Amino acid sequence: MGDVLAGFQTVWEFDTDSVLIRFERGIRTPKLLQALGERHIPYEALSAVDLTPGKRGTVVLRAVPRPGADPLMDVADGQLREGYDPYRLVLPAERASLAEYYAEEIRGVLGPGAGAVESHLVAAPPPPLSFKAYDGKASFDGKAVSFRWFWTGASSTKWKAGDQRFRIDELAGVEWRSPENRGSGGAAAKASGAAPAEDAEERGPDGQGPAAAKTAGARTSGAKGSGSRTSGAKGSGSRGSAPKGGGYGHLRLVPRGAEDEPAGRPDHDPAAVVFGMGYGLVHESLPFAAAVLEAVRASAPAPGVEGAPAPARSTAPARRDPADIADRIRHLGELHTAGLLTDEEFSAKKAELLAEL
Repeated sequence: MGDVLAGFQTVWEFDTDSVLIRFERGIRTPKLLQALGERHIPYEALSAVDLTPGKRGTVVLRAVPRPGADPLMDVADGQLREGYDPYRLVLPAERASLAEYYAEEIRGVLGPGAGAVESHLVAAPPPPLSFKAYDGKASFDGKAVSFRWFWTGASSTKWKAGDQRFRIDELAGVEWRSPENRGSGGAAAKASGAAPAEDAEERGPDGQGPAAAKTAGARTSGAKGSGSRTSGAKGSGSRGSAPKGGGYGHLRLVPRGAEDEPAGRPDHDPAAVVFGMGYGLVHESLPFAAAVLEAVRASAPAPGVEGAPAPARSTAPARRDPADIADRIRHLGELHTAGLLTDEEFSAKKAELLAEL
């Protein structure tokens, strides 16, 4: 087509086989869209395109991605606020006829029965990526995900486990719960060999889905009920508990072979980082989760090929900063004094830290 359709904060540039969606930078543009910058969407990644009335004299043109085509939308699993939707173009109502024309043009190139796909067709943000959660820093270099705990936020369980490093070939999926969710934890989509459900779960009063997305590297399903998981309870106020303030979520890595195992509280799970207001923001944590999911799916064994058992989880490379080691030993002493570590555990951990100097 080679045409351009400009809306509020978003521009769609049409080509013969794809549409380039560009997001403007500015105070009115949501930070998630600014972080994404632009997205190249092949028409084969779409199942439909809709045109509906908007608010205050506008119309909304929205492309509907096929389940499994976009890692960002897979891992978001219906939790994004309306304004954060990267497939949404808002236009003045007087341009409704023009919007309908382009909608019909896109519908004309969509194949029949555009259902779920076996592999991603839309690229996730490229690594390296990192962000600060409430209890640690998460980093992804394209080959492995690392969690480095903060002594002011991480629980004693995570400190005992030590910093974590997960190779992509050790993982089966990613679970992301928006830090902007304000209600109690909802059910997570259970990973399975089936494709993601095409219909997102019913939204809550704030426009967000109640469920966290546990998206498997091979395929996912949006089934409700069985295999449900809830986010960690709000903290009691003690150091290392889940953040207070009403807005919290988490990012959890799902190891291979553990897809059907019940998950505990994310603030006590060494395979998870938790979010608080100002920590793990949507525009930081969601692109991170999408990039990890894309890498996980790319590394998954081909259908019909049984993968090798995942190697044991490895800890992150040792840090050699003496001040950091001293802080860790001091914190271990506090845990020992409080009775959270036995004499043997304290001595063993202290020896490990001293060996890093």
